Amino acid sequence: MPIHFTIDHKARYVEAKFDGHLVLKDIEDFCDAVVGQNGLPYRKLIDGRTAYGTYNDADVMALGARLSAYETYGPRGALALVPAPEFSLELVDRLLNLGKGGRPAKGFLSIEAARKWLAEQPEA
Repeated sequence: MPIHFTIDHKARYVEAKFDGHLVLKDIEDFCDAVVGQNGLPYRKLIDGRTAYGTYNDADVMALGARLSAYETYGPRGALALVPAPEFSLELVDRLLNLGKGGRPAKGFLSIEAARKWLAEQPEA
C-alpha cells in the first residue's frame, strides 16, 4: 500500500504519508483503517508531497461522498492536506468542500504550515 500511517491514540493524532502512485482504492483502504482503529475524531495530517494519482471526476465525487458520510459516525477531527508540489490546491479544495461536513479542513503547500495550523485546531 502506498500509504503509511500512524495513529497515536494518546495524542489523538493521525499522520499519513502518501507516496508514489495512488488510486481511489488506496485512499478508501486508508480511510477504512482510520475508522476501524477509532481515529475518526483525531486530528489528521495527510502528507502527499511524494504522491501522484489517477483520479477522474467520479473518483473525486465518490471520495467526497465517503468523507461526508463519516459525519454520521460522530465527531471528526481537523484535517490538513499537503499535496505534491506540482499540484495546485484546486483538487484539495474541491475534495474538502465535498467532504468537510462542519469540521476544520484545509489544504497547504508546506508541511510546516499544515502542522502549525493542525496544532491550533480544537479536538473533536
